[in-house]
Amino acid sequence: MRATLLMIGLGAFVTTLDNTIVAAGAPSLARELGLDLPTLQWVSIGYMLPFAGLLPVAGTLVDRWGQAATLRAGLLVFGAGAAAGGFATTAWLVISARVLQGAAAAFLVPALLSLLRTDLDARRRAFGATVWTACLAAALALGPTLGGALSEYLGWGWIFFVNLPFVAAMLALVRKVALAKRDPAAGRPAVRSMLVVTTAMVLITAAVVEPSAVLGAVGTAFAIWFLFRERRARVRLMPKELTRTRVFTGALTVQLLWGLGVSGVFFFTPLLHQESLGLGPTLAGLPLVVVAVAVVAATPLVPWAVPRWGPHRTVAAGLATVAAGLLVIAAVNHLPEVPPRIPGLVLIGAGSALTTPLTSYALEIVAERHAGTASGLLTASRELSSALGVALIGAVLSVVRTARLDEGAPAALADGYTAGLLTAAALQLAGALLALRLLNPRSSCRSDKESTPFLTSP
Repeated sequence: MRATLLMIGLGAFVTTLDNTIVAAGAPSLARELGLDLPTLQWVSIGYMLPFAGLLPVAGTLVDRWGQAATLRAGLLVFGAGAAAGGFATTAWLVISARVLQGAAAAFLVPALLSLLRTDLDARRRAFGATVWTACLAAALALGPTLGGALSEYLGWGWIFFVNLPFVAAMLALVRKVALAKRDPAAGRPAVRSMLVVTTAMVLITAAVVEPSAVLGAVGTAFAIWFLFRERRARVRLMPKELTRTRVFTGALTVQLLWGLGVSGVFFFTPLLHQESLGLGPTLAGLPLVVVAVAVVAATPLVPWAVPRWGPHRTVAAGLATVAAGLLVIAAVNHLPEVPPRIPGLVLIGAGSALTTPLTSYALEIVAERHAGTASGLLTASRELSSALGVALIGAVLSVVRTARLDEGAPAALADGYTAGLLTAAALQLAGALLALRLLNPRSSCRSDKESTPFLTSP
């Protein structure tokens, strides 16, 4: 049991760490390699997009290949990406290394989560899930600060090299924990649909990072192709039982809006702290720890709130609180100090904690046989929203900063960041309104019986 819990904890920590560790070290990376802002965004997005695109089919492939083979291959590829990124001397080598890591993480996550089912009994399974969640929170809290400290004192390459001890420890544990055999009879993965939708995600994200009508149009065409393909496919990426469920599709949509705002702001916050407030890489990421602490502090309120307010009102209240926090930071962003920003960061963390019923309630209402697929789609939605968030907030920041520079404004970056905060707040408020409508248990039950979604075959 201890080996399984250690494996799960290490895996949760390192795969989540790579979502956030780049943020505070990004300015050092940009200075040494001469990267512009769009290229710097791809260093982060390069991990998130393959993670999101491969995850929906990875669970089925884990069953077909077996835990041991998947974990060993995933860890070796993840480690190779980390080593390549640390030694990289050009932007595209760094981005390619991040793509390798993201692809590996997409297989590691379902393989690690399958250990909860195969290695632990029902009583210990709940504890294992708690270990997974706690390590996710720790990685989110420590990532920006750790990335800043490593880049400041050892060099930006250590943002990648720090992954290698985790990989080595987990490889040593595989033989002890990966007990489930491969299952050749496991369902066929919807590989073609995955390739189509991943192509759509990459093209649309690229069109936002470096505005291009052509890329946007082609990406949209691939997305439409995916919708028509899903409607007629024998092997679907999203089972029709899930697309019929309004709460589940609503949770995917609302989670996408949350990530679009919060993830983009988090990526650019350490950059602003370094460029506008004059902080070093370590101190630039440190204020984001406040968000994680607030998440942990507010999480015990969720079991109290859901029975009283319902999941829809709880999530809506959380998103409204996140929006309030973003607006507070926008209001004080002209002040070149960190302390005035702390109340806003606390509100963002506390509000984010109240959005956790998005996952738990969505999984509760789906059939048990679709629990693994539903969990994978929710995780993929989170990663996709993070990638699109970095692209969207970056686009807003760049447009406003360029306009302010043309006007001769001395604080052009801060003005762009303020515009990004306001955009993110608007997305949170839109999500709150949709949560009230789509996650309402009464209206959703009625609509699930009456409506037939586009993806459901006639």
